[in-house]
Amino acid sequence: MKPVVLRVIGIGPGGPRQITLDAVDAIAATDVFLILDKGDRTSELTGVRQQMLDAHAAPGHTVVAVPDPPRDRDPADYAAEVRRWHAARVDAIDAALTAHLPDGGTAAFLVWGDPALYDSTLRLTDALARRRPLSVDVVPGVTSASALTAAHGIVAHAVGEPILTTTGRRLSSTPDGADQNQIVMLDSSLAFRETADPDDTVYWGACLGTEHEILVSGRVADVADEIAAKRARVREELGWIMDIYLLQKGRG
Repeated sequence: MKPVVLRVIGIGPGGPRQITLDAVDAIAATDVFLILDKGDRTSELTGVRQQMLDAHAAPGHTVVAVPDPPRDRDPADYAAEVRRWHAARVDAIDAALTAHLPDGGTAAFLVWGDPALYDSTLRLTDALARRRPLSVDVVPGVTSASALTAAHGIVAHAVGEPILTTTGRRLSSTPDGADQNQIVMLDSSLAFRETADPDDTVYWGACLGTEHEILVSGRVADVADEIAAKRARVREELGWIMDIYLLQKGRG
């Protein structure tokens, strides 16, 4: 089995011009691009990736759609289900590399945001590297957190304050004293409506950097329902949504 260079390229939260010059160079130097295909509901996101490839990839490159294995979104054992899902993804990616780069070469994943922040691609590449000769090259990307604060024109914290980055699933278990500034990702239920004080401030953004971008900010008691309604509408209209928010303590 010939060695493969597998690039994991951060492409930002969705805007076609939010990729870095390093990412542009990495795309131009890649032979095969692997896309985990989630079906029609994310076809627009696949289209954004394709725009980037049309603009920056070398002639003769290949795009391989790898069907994303199904996943239980509400399992009894969340960790076990994620491990099963990741193993199925690794199997599918390994088969795609074998089929399309039998003599070695370069392949890449284009990863939304930054590969190091709430993304599992690097876990998959670690598992792949235990199966086959593989060199992994990571290109960082603009995070959705930085896109959020830039879109709102704010600093994420007061002078000297810490920031906690967490998920909606874990928001209710934020340790005491760590809730001054919380950047919350992967929160389809908008958990802050249950955990935040009415006078906390929330800065919410969806589809950052795209033509669908929506921003809402204000006192939690004043804007929570507006955020929930706009999130539901975008999800219904597009079939997908990528959103994030910053929750700040007692500033409303």
